[in-house]
Parts: sequence; C-alpha cells; structure tokens
Amino acid sequence: MVAHLIRLKLLLLRNGLRRSPWQLVGIVVGGLYGLWMLFLAVVGLILLRTLPTDVAETVLVLGGTLLLLGWTLTPVIFAGIDLTLEPARFALFPIPLRQLLLGQAVAGLIGVPGVCTLLALAATTVTWARGPLPFAIAVVSAVLALGLCVVLSRLVASAASELATSRRFRDVSRILLIVPLVLLGPGISLLAQGIGDSGAPGISAAAAVLGWTPLGAPFSAPAEAADGQLPVAVAKLIIAAAGLGLAAWGWSRTLSRALESPGSRSGSRSGGRGRGLSRAEGRGLGAFRWMPPTPAGAVAARALTYWIRDPRYTAGLIVVPLLPVIMYVSTVTGRRGHGSLLEGPFAFSGVLAAFILAWSISADVSYDSTAFSLHVAAGVRGRSDRLGRAAALLLFAFPTIVVLTLLPFLLAGDWSLAPAFLGLSLGVLLSGVGLSSLVSARYTVVVPLPGESPFKRPAGNSAQTLLVQFGGTLALGILASPEIVLLVLALVTRSPGYAWGALGVGVALGTGLLIAGILLGGLTMDRRAPELYASLTRVR
Repeated sequence: MVAHLIRLKLLLLRNGLRRSPWQLVGIVVGGLYGLWMLFLAVVGLILLRTLPTDVAETVLVLGGTLLLLGWTLTPVIFAGIDLTLEPARFALFPIPLRQLLLGQAVAGLIGVPGVCTLLALAATTVTWARGPLPFAIAVVSAVLALGLCVVLSRLVASAASELATSRRFRDVSRILLIVPLVLLGPGISLLAQGIGDSGAPGISAAAAVLGWTPLGAPFSAPAEAADGQLPVAVAKLIIAAAGLGLAAWGWSRTLSRALESPGSRSGSRSGGRGRGLSRAEGRGLGAFRWMPPTPAGAVAARALTYWIRDPRYTAGLIVVPLLPVIMYVSTVTGRRGHGSLLEGPFAFSGVLAAFILAWSISADVSYDSTAFSLHVAAGVRGRSDRLGRAAALLLFAFPTIVVLTLLPFLLAGDWSLAPAFLGLSLGVLLSGVGLSSLVSARYTVVVPLPGESPFKRPAGNSAQTLLVQFGGTLALGILASPEIVLLVLALVTRSPGYAWGALGVGVALGTGLLIAGILLGGLTMDRRAPELYASLTRVR
C-alpha cells in the first residue's frame, strides 16, 4: 500500500507536467533554485566542521528550527495548492490507517523541498564527523528531524483540510503571511548585529533554550555528544523522539477524523450569508446589538464589521501592532553605544501608526463598491455616514495610539517628552480622520473589489490614486504642522511647557479638524452621492 501511494504521487506529478508546460517550467526553475540552496547549505555544513562546537551548535539549532517551522507553516500558507494527499480523497477506500500514515509520510518527501531537506539533513552528519559517537548521534538526529518535518507538515495539513475550502480561511492565511514578511527585515538586522557582537550572547542563549525543545533538540544532541556529554545528548534525543511521537499521534487523530467525516464541518456552513460566522455572531447581530439605534450608529456597526471580517481592512490592522517591533529593531541596531531608546525611530511608533489608521478610511467608499447603493437608496445623510465611519475607527484606534505612543517612554523610563509625542500622535489621528472623511466623499480610488485578495493590484486610473494619496499625505502634514513645531521646540529646549502645549494643541486642533472634516465630508457626500456611486460602478 505504501508503494502504491508513492506510485500514485509520482503518477499525478507526471500527468500534471504533461497537462501544463508552465508547471514543468515551474518544476525546473524550482529544482534549480533548490539545488543552488542545497549547494550553499552543504558547503556551509562542511565548513561548520572546522568551527568550535558551540558555534556549530548555535547555527544548526537556529537553522534547523527555522526549517521545521517552514515545513509546519507551509500547509497553512499555501493551503489548497497540492491536493494529491488530501485526506478526504481517501475516505471511500478501506485503507488501514497505519499504512495510510506511512504512505503519506513517504509521499510527502516527493518533490523539490523534500529531496533538498533530506540531503541537507544528511549533510549535517558531516558537521559532526568528529568521532564515532557524535557521528552516530548525528545520524539518529537527522532521522528524527526529517520525521518531524514530514509529520508536523502532515499534521497541520490534516487539521486544515476542511478549513482550506473556506474563503475566510484562505484570506486569513494570506493575511497572516504579512507577519513573517514584515518581521523578516528586523530579524535579519538583529541576527547580523548579534553575529557582529563579540560572543553573540543573545543568539547563543536563544539556541540553548531551543535546544531543549523538540524543534531544536535533534540539532543540539550531536554537539552534546561531541563535548562528551552523552547523558545530555541522549536526553535531547528522547525529547525529539517524544515530540515526533506526539505529533504522529495528533496526525493520526486528525487524519482519522477527516476520513470519518470528510467536509462535514465546512458543509454545515456552506450556503447562505452566515457562512464563516462564529456561533456568537450567528445568534446575534454583532456590533448592531450595542451601537445606538441611529443612522450614524448603524453605519458605525457596519464599518466595525468590515474592520473585523473584510481582509482588505484586516491586512492593515495586522501591520499596526508590528510597527513598534520594526521601529525598536531599527533603533537598537542603529544606535551607537548606550544611547536612549528615544533617540531613534522607536519614539515615533505612535505617530506612524496614527497616520496609517487615520488614512485607512480615505478609501472607505471605494471599498464599499456597489454596496454603496444601500446608502444612496436609504437616503442616509452624509453627516451620519461620515460620523459613523469615523466613530468605528476611533473606537479602537484612539486607545491603540495612546498605548503605542507611550510604550517607548515606558521602556526608556523617561517621560519628559511623552506629552509632546502624544500630542502629535493624537493630532495626526484626529486631523487625519477628518481629512479622510472629506477625501473619501470627494474622490474614489482603485482598490481590490470585495472578495478579492487584499494584495491584488487592480487595473484602473492609478495616476489619480497616486495623486490622491500624495496630496492627502501633504495636506495632513500641513494640518499637523503646529504640533510638529511644538514637538521640535520641546526636543530642542527640553521645556515641559512646549511638551504639554503640543498635547493641548494636538487634542484641541485635532478635534476641531475632525468635526470640520465630518461636516464638510457630509455636505460633499450629500451633493455628490450619485456621482460617487456612478464612479464605483464604472470601476467594476
């Protein structure tokens, strides 16, 4: 049965290559890239044999952990790409579970990633060819690491097999891909700085901790054997084997459940407008239950639903909490000596987050697409529409900006300039929401349509979109210029008066511009609602 599953995998792969020449090109390109990466990995592993044991252990533990995480996350990020081993496809066949598990595990290695991983793990034995005992431990460790790669991948694939048919799951998995992509640059910067520092104590400490987890234990055990710590090496092998056994048990449970009831969970949610709703949302009305029963309250409840469920909005929300991490890494890696955390981009985390959140609703009418007809047909006043959308954003943006702005000062332990930065952040947020309320009522821009990927680049008048974005950013800078001037004076003079003055001006001026933007945006929408809807239908 195992051999039959392997032949089935190879047959499906061959037929796919015959059906599509572009798939053959993709396999060739992927194979060449994989061979190049494998060559670099093998050369690096051979060179590690000449380095001290602790250095080789740190590199292998960190690299091996990343390898295991990559195998684990791949079925989620690329859900639905390879369905040849989907559990539901075997539900009608009386295949023993044990044989199916073994067959899927071996078949999972067929392909460029599997072959490259197998050869790279085999090359780790060269790194630890420092005696018979370390070499033997390295062989066992490589086998355990390979098993963890495959079993963790199949565990996640089985658990996500039913969810993969849901559009919401695909949208969420794509959005979550932003997190590692955004943090990739800061991670590389920290790693480069750690390697540049003498001894790299932070990286060594992280590797030491990971070495006692199932992710890093198989890559750390040979180093312990090379240092003569045989009991420690055996203990880490036991940890790796226990992790593999636990993952295999979880995989067998999820695979058995998927075979017994294929697609039952997804099928119960198919059809109707309630697809993807949680149990609590299905029973109630969500934000409509507690928002005021007014036109503005209804618009705010609808906007909050967008922020929670529309991937085009949610993608921006994920970036905001990551901004302090990026700014912190930029400050830490850029400062010299023991400078303050406030002497770098980290102090402006709240200001940048305020700009992103405030300007995010400058295209809210464009995001509505033809659903904007509901506002036009219902006769919703422009003022209520603008107020509801602004209130929905400020409901979560205001406390978020306060926290992100004060976080650097909390970590630095210096609160002298906190009022000035808080004033600028709140000024940018409030003024920006007012400006966005006016801009979105006057202009429509090209955005992904409802249901499309938030990362799609739609065709259309991109020149107008760029002009609106650039002009709005410049206008917001002019509106926030009083707070900027007071912040600069506070930085130069260190005077508490300027700092608190910036806070007062930011709140007062920002509130005034917010009200003005809502009123002017409401009047503009009342006058141009039909034209706005016509422009949206032309975009479709």
